Amino acid sequence: MPTTPEMSPRTAWLLILSAAAILMLTMAARLTTGLFLSPINTATGLGVASISLALAVGQFMWGASQPVFGAVADKYGPGRVIVLGGVMLAAGLAATPFVSSQWGLMLTLGILSAAGAGAGSFSILIGATAQRLPPARRPFAAGFINAGGSFGQFVFAPLVQFTIAASGWVVAMVALAATTLLTLPLAWPLRGKPPQATATGAQDDMGLGRQVRAALRDRSYLCLHAGFFTCGFHIAFLATHLPGEVALCGLPAGVAATSLGLIGLFNIAGSLTAGALGQRYRMKWLLALMYASRAVIIGLYLMAPKSALTFYVFAAALGFTWLATVPPTAGLVGKLFGTRYLSTLFGLTLLSHQVGGFFGAWLGGLAFVRFGDFSWMWYADILLALAAALVNLPIREAPVHPAAAMTAKA
Repeated sequence: MPTTPEMSPRTAWLLILSAAAILMLTMAARLTTGLFLSPINTATGLGVASISLALAVGQFMWGASQPVFGAVADKYGPGRVIVLGGVMLAAGLAATPFVSSQWGLMLTLGILSAAGAGAGSFSILIGATAQRLPPARRPFAAGFINAGGSFGQFVFAPLVQFTIAASGWVVAMVALAATTLLTLPLAWPLRGKPPQATATGAQDDMGLGRQVRAALRDRSYLCLHAGFFTCGFHIAFLATHLPGEVALCGLPAGVAATSLGLIGLFNIAGSLTAGALGQRYRMKWLLALMYASRAVIIGLYLMAPKSALTFYVFAAALGFTWLATVPPTAGLVGKLFGTRYLSTLFGLTLLSHQVGGFFGAWLGGLAFVRFGDFSWMWYADILLALAAALVNLPIREAPVHPAAAMTAKA
């Protein structure tokens, strides 16, 4: 698909909407797995810690697959990558009810479905659209696509919980697998190789290997990795163990599903806001503010009485920053290195995100088994959020030029 600054609005919207819809489906599959933890434990008797480890492997694999698939997409185009990922995601979910061991869960949920979801996730989708859209539209597109993932969480979390309660977890898992196959036709507008794009300040394409090595020596890029590690820790812990936290408070499972849905709903606003503000303000300030706000929100949650309303307010507040870190992080990678290898370089930051996700999901299960609750995980969340806010401050980012902001707004 050709993309130049002269791309028609209709074509641009088709591209953005397709990417957002794909992310809606893949993130719905990823962020509702915590709802299956207790039913799988009841069915298999494996224990929370064992299942949490399998899900933690999935968190890591989801991140590890993205720079690999991103490099393939940068070279050959994202369409085929997304189709392959959709098949893998559906196959992994559909096979899960037929395994009963920890190794079986690691294969289905931890490797196959997680890698498939990674092939249709942020780095590939945001990278593909950034390579095809004019610069003024990229921050908005990143925010809109990210909001698609949040919308998937908002719609599917209560729907999956309802299906589990009404028909059992096996039916819910197979139905979710079938739904993810919709990513295959949605990949059509993203077919074809991306146009050549040069890195900022460099007219010559230095090649993928040299670009990656240069990025890994850049302090600002490494600071982004450190902050994104914390984001992954937060999200994986909550997506996996929020249902367990709700159960510990003596509240019904529907509270957890509604809370996860609210997180997705409010992150739609957060993602769109982050995309818009990234056109006007330095993105490193936005990231620092979001991470610092998480520390405050979690602290207030710990002091509040544990009622359904508390969980709903907590979910709404935290949801505003949930994945709203993605547009400014992707935007900073694009600012630092251009869009030619954005799928790969942003994919590497998502790998760091999911290393944090591995520890968030796994340590949450260990903390529950060791201490009987998640208190120490909440304390770790606060400390990591404060550290992430601080580590974003030294990032090298030029001020937003007023004229550029007005152009983007127009």
